[in-house]
Amino acid sequence: MDNKEIDKQVSEMLDRVLNTTKKKVEEANQKQEKFKRLFFNRNFKYLVFSDIHGSGYYVDYLIKIIKKEKPNAVILLGDLYYHGPLNELTREYNPKKVAASLNKYSDIIWAIRGNCDADVDNEISNFNLEDHLLLTIENKRLYFTHGDKVNMDNYPNEYFDVLIYGHYHTGFIKKDNNKIFVNSGSISLPKNNTKNSYLLIDEHNIYLKDLDNNIIDSVTYK
Repeated sequence: MDNKEIDKQVSEMLDRVLNTTKKKVEEANQKQEKFKRLFFNRNFKYLVFSDIHGSGYYVDYLIKIIKKEKPNAVILLGDLYYHGPLNELTREYNPKKVAASLNKYSDIIWAIRGNCDADVDNEISNFNLEDHLLLTIENKRLYFTHGDKVNMDNYPNEYFDVLIYGHYHTGFIKKDNNKIFVNSGSISLPKNNTKNSYLLIDEHNIYLKDLDNNIIDSVTYK
């Protein structure tokens, strides 16, 4: 290989690196702008759903709730499309329908990766799957994660006042060591005799609700 060919290949490699870097910078800037738009509101309402596991039937419920509540943001706590080897197939199992339904609201969705989610999910989703979300609301820090690695028995490395997660398909609100622990439950596949559930968060309270809009439990976090 002569010097011209080496120089050409080195130049092409540098171009690829620069283009990749520019893309990552653009993606980071877009993510930052979306974060500001969704979560920097004085009066706000967030909806939190987890463990859809590909249910076409229950994603319709999710969309109805979004339309009714008109939230500033929808936070998805993972396990969006696949049922996983430990679960039964969810009602009207249809991951493609779930993706298409969620993509219609991608402008207000902030999603977290669950243990049943895969890299390929980014290819069918118009939103990214993040490791976690940390919000500071006045002086309170709310940490959102899926729950398989970080939960009330295994704290995150970062300080928090409220830990919110899914994974266990069992909705609850608990207090311990001056901290609040909230599990959204599963909208499609509840376990341990709990109801299909989700969370509504406003500037003062967190509500655990069933699909008939009944409040199962609530807590004031500010």
